[in-house]
Amino acid sequence: MANDAFAVSDARPSAVSNGALADPFSPPADSSLWRKNFLLGAATASYQIEGAVNEDGRLPSIWDTFSAKPGKVLAGETGAVACDHYHRWEADIELLASLGLEGYRLSIAWPRVMDAAGLPNRKGLDFYKRLLNRLKEKGITTSVTLYHWDLPQHLEDRGGWLNRDTAYRFADYADLMSRELAGTVDAWATLNEPWCSAYLGYGNGHHAPGLADGRFATQAMHHLLLAHGLAIPVLRANDPASQKGIVANIGRGTANSDSAADQRAAHLFEVQHNAWILDPLLKGAYPQDLFELWPGTEPLVLDGDMQTISAPLDFLGINYYFRTNVASDGAHGFRDVPLEGVERTQMGWEVHPDGLRDLLIGFNRTYRNLPPIYITENGMASDDKVIDGHVDDTQRISFLKRHLAAVDQAIKAGVDIRGYFLWSLMDNFEWAFGYERRFGVVHVDYSTQKRTVKRSAELVAKFLKERRAQA
Repeated sequence: MANDAFAVSDARPSAVSNGALADPFSPPADSSLWRKNFLLGAATASYQIEGAVNEDGRLPSIWDTFSAKPGKVLAGETGAVACDHYHRWEADIELLASLGLEGYRLSIAWPRVMDAAGLPNRKGLDFYKRLLNRLKEKGITTSVTLYHWDLPQHLEDRGGWLNRDTAYRFADYADLMSRELAGTVDAWATLNEPWCSAYLGYGNGHHAPGLADGRFATQAMHHLLLAHGLAIPVLRANDPASQKGIVANIGRGTANSDSAADQRAAHLFEVQHNAWILDPLLKGAYPQDLFELWPGTEPLVLDGDMQTISAPLDFLGINYYFRTNVASDGAHGFRDVPLEGVERTQMGWEVHPDGLRDLLIGFNRTYRNLPPIYITENGMASDDKVIDGHVDDTQRISFLKRHLAAVDQAIKAGVDIRGYFLWSLMDNFEWAFGYERRFGVVHVDYSTQKRTVKRSAELVAKFLKERRAQA
């Protein structure tokens, strides 16, 4: 189909002599995905896969604390063991390389690499050095996120992201990591999804540390973005050859009707989900519409903060998953109006690839200084089962090909998009949903830690092999 990045047969995959799959899984000839400099990789995050939470000097994180509280995580599960990646990293890198994936996006666990006094924890640092050096040996592009939500608990005890001092402690952490790991990291991302850290962690309490206050959310966001801004010049000084950026999750909001009130509601949805982060980064100011939506929640901003926050970026990471349909709440905000008869994932999220395309094109119009973009997360959860040694994740295959097509459409509309990372390399701890929701292109049996490559990963690997074989 013209709008599909990959053409995939509906038939059950059949093995051929070399173990590859016979199914066609190639983009159309004019697709940007054939460009050899378009990076295709996979992503993970430290707390979701590493386990070993009490080993080699690692300190507790806010997610250790939060997930241990009854009722906070589905089935009372935690990241204590997760995918046991801390002990199985060598085999996991071999698996990544065997799939031909060109890039790997990982995060560093802040509590694993520094003690409470801010001094380096050598055993934790050595883990990441071994990991990154092996990735470089394999020729895999390395993208490292400094903060994927696992704040050291001792910093939360002092106020966490509500305490301005945490931003300065983050700069110290960025300084240590970029001095220790310089030369092994191709791209540094300061933060992953500050919207989730601020809103879910401090605004509605669904994520660690579990606080719920609108003013807390906006103040936490300001300190998160300040931390990012303080870290950028440190990263530039210590590791000048690498790229520096940040990763934002974006959401598409559509109006339930053509009424002015519903249209305004959709606008406000995107203000709080997108402009709240992108405006300060790229315009040096918070969107005033945000405080129409959340009156009285303006954060304390000191002189020079916005200049620090809006430091130029080498890239912007974009994470996208779903669309939200909204209507006016009759006051100054919006309410969700779930559509019926639409495709949804195991998370209940609507599959809406056009939302990714439309947002990317919209950002390109809105922000004149929009840096090059990487899609740093895109994927879906499904209730995958291993049957006769295979995992046929048919919905994920369809999801990926349609979203990759959306990326191609955005590129053709003029958006500078340099790569795409699958979320996720493997099934893992899905935060408040524990281990029930499976996002990986590799299945993990949590009782045995056996990895089983899913059909989606096999087909992506097959395409990458085809692309490498091009003259």
